[in-house]
Amino acid sequence: MLAIGRTNRLKIKAITAEGAYLETEEGVLLLPPTELHPSAKPGESIAVFIYTDPEGRPVATRLKPKAELGEFALLEVKEAGRYGAFLDWGLGKDLLAPFSEQPEEMRKGERHLVRVYLDKSGRIAASAKIGKFLEEENVSLRGGDEVELMIYEFTDLGAKVIINNRYTGLLFRDELYDKPPLGERLAGYVKKIRDDRKIDVTLRKSGCNDLMEARGKILKAVTENGGFLPLNDKSPPEVISEVLRMSKKTFKRTVGGLYKEGLIILSDAGITLRS
Repeated sequence: MLAIGRTNRLKIKAITAEGAYLETEEGVLLLPPTELHPSAKPGESIAVFIYTDPEGRPVATRLKPKAELGEFALLEVKEAGRYGAFLDWGLGKDLLAPFSEQPEEMRKGERHLVRVYLDKSGRIAASAKIGKFLEEENVSLRGGDEVELMIYEFTDLGAKVIINNRYTGLLFRDELYDKPPLGERLAGYVKKIRDDRKIDVTLRKSGCNDLMEARGKILKAVTENGGFLPLNDKSPPEVISEVLRMSKKTFKRTVGGLYKEGLIILSDAGITLRS
C-alpha cells in the first residue's frame, strides 16, 4: 500500500517515451522521463516520494521535499490565497497551510515552522499549530539518550525544542551560546525527564567526555591568549558563555580540576598558564 507523504520504494514495470511506469497495489504510477536516471531498467526498485495532485490522485517524484509526513520544517510562503497560504516545500506542487492551521496569518515572503500532516480528506497539508502534534505522555526516552532537536520557540528560560519529531523539551538559556534560528536542527541529549514528564535537553554529552572537551577549550583559549585569560569564578555567565561556549558551572568544575593538576594559576585577575 502506498504511503502518501513519504518516500516509497517501487518497482519499475516498464519504461517508455512517456517515462517509467511504477508498480503499486493500486495500479501503476507514471514517473516523468526527466526524473528517470539513464541507467534505470525494468524490474529495478527505486525510491520515490508520493504526494497527491489537486484531485487527490497519487503522484510520484524523485524530488525530495523539505519535510515528509509527520516531520517539521521552516518553509517560506510563496503565495497567500483564498484557501490559505501556499508554502515552498521543494516540489513542483506547493504545500497548503489552511487558515484554520495558522495561529497568525501567513504572508508572502514570511517563513513559518510547520508540520506536514494529512487532512480529513487524506490530502497532504501543513499546520503551524505545533503544540497539538507534540506528545507529553508515554515518553519513551531516558536520560542520556541521543536525540535530534529542532528549535521552535524562545522563552525567558531558553528555547522550546521538538525532540525526534515527537516530543517537546526545553533547552536552557545557558546552552544557547549563539542564538540559533527557528527551525534549526541540532544534535542533543536528554538531560532529565522530570516528574511532570517535562523533558530537559542539553547539547553536551554528560560525564567525562563533557569535562574533557571543556578542559581542552580552556587550555586552548589560555594558550592562544598569550598564556592568560581574564576569567574567574566571579565572571558573569554570559561572558564565560561568549568566550568559551560553556556554562559557568562547567567552567568552574573544569578550572578547579586544572588548578589541582598544577596546570594553571588562579587569581582575581584571571587564569594564567603555569610555565
